[in-house]
Amino acid sequence: MPEDLDSFDIAVKQLEKAAKAMKLEPEALEILRQPKRIVQVSIPVKMDNGKTKVFTGFRVQYNMARGPAKGGIRFHPDETLSTVKALSAWMTWKVAVVNIPLGGGKGGIICNPKELSQGELERLSRGYIRALYDVLGPEIDVPAPDVYTTPQIMAWMLDEFETIRRHPAPGFITGKPLTLWGSEGRGDATAKGGMYVLKVGAEKKKVDLSKATVAIQGFGNAGQFAMTLVKEHFGAKVVAISDTKGGIYSEKGLDFEKVLKQKETKGTVQGLEGTKNITNEELLELGVDVLIPAAIENQITGANAAKIKAKIVLELANGPTTPDADEILYKNNVLVLPDFLSNAGGVTVSYFEWVQNEQGYYWTRDEVYQKLDKVMTEAAKAVLATSEKYKVDPRMGAYIISVRRVADAMKARGWY
Repeated sequence: MPEDLDSFDIAVKQLEKAAKAMKLEPEALEILRQPKRIVQVSIPVKMDNGKTKVFTGFRVQYNMARGPAKGGIRFHPDETLSTVKALSAWMTWKVAVVNIPLGGGKGGIICNPKELSQGELERLSRGYIRALYDVLGPEIDVPAPDVYTTPQIMAWMLDEFETIRRHPAPGFITGKPLTLWGSEGRGDATAKGGMYVLKVGAEKKKVDLSKATVAIQGFGNAGQFAMTLVKEHFGAKVVAISDTKGGIYSEKGLDFEKVLKQKETKGTVQGLEGTKNITNEELLELGVDVLIPAAIENQITGANAAKIKAKIVLELANGPTTPDADEILYKNNVLVLPDFLSNAGGVTVSYFEWVQNEQGYYWTRDEVYQKLDKVMTEAAKAVLATSEKYKVDPRMGAYIISVRRVADAMKARGWY
């Protein structure tokens, strides 16, 4: 992440912009400028070589006026408290915009999971829960997978939590394997939710998705599922895809299975026969109908926003567009479907998982998708209507809805 852009400063700047547009009470803004709770822990882990290494972990609970905190845990070598704080703020707005009864949280450990053995990874995961046990639980804060964390890691964390608690508590964590009562439909939920939002956005922009061209930045969970789903849902053609090493382009469209095989055998999508190698920067500026940033923060900035040619930007990554870029894109009539709406499918199905765990009754995949479609479609329509009403971009429209819901809950509780 560029050093001159502090993630949390961006989150606060966006909040203040929304507060001004909606004339939010100053007392509410004062509360919402800071997380409710920040916990930083040291996690000693005995490594395979017999030595003990100490890792730094975080858990930030931003606001719990509407319910228990909810948010993923990242394992990343460049993790910072600023990023975790920003993501916990965005989670607060994300759960509020889709109107589910949860608050926002986020966690992380500074580590490179690619350098850890399975045993070291398990000991680190369990250590995180031991260090933070007092501030976690189905009624307090419900974690989930995020960057470089998996259903297996969630299973270890669940087991550690239940070992300490001395009784089953499946609703403590979501994104679990199905064998431990994870939810059907969780794997592709982020991208799937994005498709329902994209449909509403395309109707507004009068883009025929069956004839649309799509570029996707990122080939992780969200990017891979987005690649298959835009074709499956709409018949759209993905002409470009990228990973951390760079991207590929083909005017004729890319075949998912071939791209996946290339990635698995070569470690990158680049070099696939019949495609042209491009950089991640070039991918963003392609003349496509739909651009899907599905990688990391701060990809569309004041420096390149004017070169974005897509009609619609569907943000599946967290924070891929900076505030100055938002202004340029809005002026240029590019419809940005903001991250905390577009990628809220993941947390929505995580919420469904928590509900199923708490009541001990489980839904089919079709039931999950049906419920997800309803939640995401209603939220997307409300965001676009609010942005029109206030004459602001859709991100501000989403903020206005979310911040109002959180502020109303705080007011009812007598916090201000």
